[in-house]
Amino acid sequence: MKTLKILSGGAAQGLVGSLAPTFKAETGFDIVGEFGAVGVMADRLRAGVPTDVIILTAALVGRLAGEGLVLRGSITDIGEVETALAVRAGDPPSSVRDAADLRDALLAADAIFVPDTKTSTAGIHVAKVLADLGIAGEVAGRLRVFANGATAMRQLAASDARHPLGCTQSTEIINTEGVVLSGALPPGCGLATMYTAAQATHASATRQAQRLIALLASPGARDLRNRAGFVTDLAHAAAQRTMGST
Repeated sequence: MKTLKILSGGAAQGLVGSLAPTFKAETGFDIVGEFGAVGVMADRLRAGVPTDVIILTAALVGRLAGEGLVLRGSITDIGEVETALAVRAGDPPSSVRDAADLRDALLAADAIFVPDTKTSTAGIHVAKVLADLGIAGEVAGRLRVFANGATAMRQLAASDARHPLGCTQSTEIINTEGVVLSGALPPGCGLATMYTAAQATHASATRQAQRLIALLASPGARDLRNRAGFVTDLAHAAAQRTMGST
């Protein structure tokens, strides 16, 4: 079996899966790889795991290019992903309009499902938000931390807590059965992260790597990016980044 090997943040898993049949029909290659916290995936590349394509945050891809691990000329933006709230399917949505609403929602939750707070983009941001809201210590015992957002959302879906809440990137929520997107984090607490693809310096399937990167960012895949949870209103995403940094 001919395979293209990728290392990717969990945010792009749904999009890659939706493009896999088209990619296979065009190239004859299956896509295989790992999806997880971006810091872990970057370290896998640094450790020498055979890789053709990486899909990680733009900032991290830039650092990997500086380390000579990806080809700078191949770097291509895919789209931005917001950090958002999730509830179990069937539970009422969490209405969060501002930071005070978010604080109340988090304090009301008896279990809060999040990705790794040290290596994942969303998890690091959640930890910052909890600290900024002044409730990190109060909710510490309710945090349910998992290796990545997809795992955290599966655990949220299966939770028997009375009033659980999840927080990770919107793409991971949308692509997990049993949970529902309950809205992006409010102004002042939001985060929109650009995800970028690039060819690994030591890729073995270079032509196929270039084709996958082109497919991921192509105008024809815009609807797939939308459905997977990537932000297409970049003005909104830029506003979220600005407000989240104040």
